[in-house]
Amino acid sequence: MRIATWNVNSVRARTDRIVDWLSRSDVDVLAMQETKCKDAQFPYERFQEIGYEVAHVGLSQWNGVAIASRVGLEDVQAGFEDQPGFDKDPEAEQIREARAIGATCGGVRVWSLYVPNGRELEDPHYTYKLDWLAKLRDDARGWLERDPQAQIALVGDWNVAPTDDDVWDTAFFEGKTHTSAPEREAFHAFSDVGFTDVGREFTPGPGVYTYWDYTQLRFPKKQGMRIDFILGSPALTARVSAAEIDRDERKGKGASDHAPVIATLAD
Repeated sequence: MRIATWNVNSVRARTDRIVDWLSRSDVDVLAMQETKCKDAQFPYERFQEIGYEVAHVGLSQWNGVAIASRVGLEDVQAGFEDQPGFDKDPEAEQIREARAIGATCGGVRVWSLYVPNGRELEDPHYTYKLDWLAKLRDDARGWLERDPQAQIALVGDWNVAPTDDDVWDTAFFEGKTHTSAPEREAFHAFSDVGFTDVGREFTPGPGVYTYWDYTQLRFPKKQGMRIDFILGSPALTARVSAAEIDRDERKGKGASDHAPVIATLAD
């Protein structure tokens, strides 16, 4: 079984590319982030034509997450239990954004996650990001406490580069989001409750990235970040036999600014 995550940066703009990649990648489950559409606008039929069921949650032209599976799609859940909301006005109603969707696919509980960006260290969105990660970690801990043998994959765009090896220039990111100590601590806290970055053993750094900004020729200059991850529960991690980053999908006209990350699970 092969599970992948990909921030597609608009599913409608890249439907052909995504469907073509699925048709030749032998991926069983694809978690997508930043679909940038409402549920009614998602191109379900194109995925169904090649044998994939899709669950999607999208509220506007921002955010949006989905799971496409050819090995079953059960117990779909939009948002995790304690997922916080956000509004820049603290007095306003805090809206739970379309940033998480879970489904059971072939016996694996897959969560497609689009972690808040944080924007700037002094921005309320940064506090929201840290709270979002903390609430997800607490819920994930609870899932494993209830069933230590549960096969859970927390996958997606985490918007955190957890080590210095995961950015092209540490000085460039000094004083910015994605590499701050609190963000890195929030990411590493998932290992404290039992989850493992299953791809790093197979794709070690430095210089191994999943995201390259469109500006300043970052991709040809190899100036990227590693911010897309598959975190596995103990039972899932034990099944991982290979992992890769499909860097080729960042190439060419119309590419997303992220590349797919894939993990292969033994039967």
